[in-house]
Amino acid sequence: MNTPISILFALSGLVLLTGCPSDGGSGGGTVTFGGSSAPAIAYVANQGTNNVSAYTFNNTTGVLTGVTGSPFAAGTSPSSVAVSSNGSFVYVTNSGGNNLSGYTVNSTTGALTAVAGSPFAVGTTPSAVTVSPNNAFVFVANQGTNNVSAYSINSSTGVLSGVAGSPFAAGTNPAAVTVSPNGSFAYVANGGGDVSAYTINSSTGALSAVVGSPFPAGTNSSAVAVTPNGLFALVTNLGSNDISVYSINGSTGVLSVVTGSPFPVGTSPTGVAVSPDGSFVYVANQGSNNVSAFTINSATGVLAAVAGSPFSAGTSPAGVTVSPNGSFVYAANGGSSNVSAFTINSTTGVLTAVTGSPFSAGTTPSGVATPGRP
Repeated sequence: MNTPISILFALSGLVLLTGCPSDGGSGGGTVTFGGSSAPAIAYVANQGTNNVSAYTFNNTTGVLTGVTGSPFAAGTSPSSVAVSSNGSFVYVTNSGGNNLSGYTVNSTTGALTAVAGSPFAVGTTPSAVTVSPNNAFVFVANQGTNNVSAYSINSSTGVLSGVAGSPFAAGTNPAAVTVSPNGSFAYVANGGGDVSAYTINSSTGALSAVVGSPFPAGTNSSAVAVTPNGLFALVTNLGSNDISVYSINGSTGVLSVVTGSPFPVGTSPTGVAVSPDGSFVYVANQGSNNVSAFTINSATGVLAAVAGSPFSAGTSPAGVTVSPNGSFVYAANGGSSNVSAFTINSTTGVLTAVTGSPFSAGTTPSGVATPGRP
């Protein structure tokens, strides 16, 4: 999960100084689209140029190649991007336009086409977007209005329809949102230093606050993720330079702090992602220009730093994602306007720069996502 650079630095009191289809693919040299396998595509929201960079990536090497026609126009100050798990749709929050751009994905090339009715109205200063794992709903954290907008997705067209009762109240300055793998719960990291938790109505997408919500976190909470086994939630805290880890009650969604939490990370963490197998956690540190890497205990949720962590990235990495095949990490570098790519050692979690990294993006990229992997 990732959050717009300008918003995060405002919260923390800091100031930011301000091709052709891939020939890569899964072993055989072709890009995998559709079917049961997530397509090898990645998208970056460029806050400074009001567009979205699109890439295919080689499933063996991790190398990014720009999609023909990229970048694609978005709204004003796009801040966050999410891709449906089936790779059919892309949604981008436009923090300066108070709306949400929706796109269909060309199943052959990865090119984007605006869906009918896009952009869709949301709250003020939308900071983050996520798609539910079953691709039925979209949720948007609205930092300016302290709430969450919810939409149902037309599975054929990608068109959004507002959920009854939306928007739903959140905490102060909601900066990030995610949904648990089973689709039962939504969690919002609030810049005010806590986490809002909700149950999701599986039929309508309506949100209901979990008992005890919001739950305390660190200073200026900035990003949130849930482990693939659904047992733990992780929240980065930009102001206190750490990450809070919680166990999730599988019946109620209630959060309980894990022993040893919070765990130290780099300076001004702004994004967090978990590997698909649940073994590793990666954190984008905007202030220290690197990515922290951890192993996570699948039973307790305790984090342990990977040898060599943190790993150097570009300037001011604002968002991070892990590829659906679990082989690569991509970090959007807001200060250097590019994307750092790393291979993941499947045994240790150690990161190694991909050949050719970093890859060019638009100006001030603030979010990066792969299918089902914000």
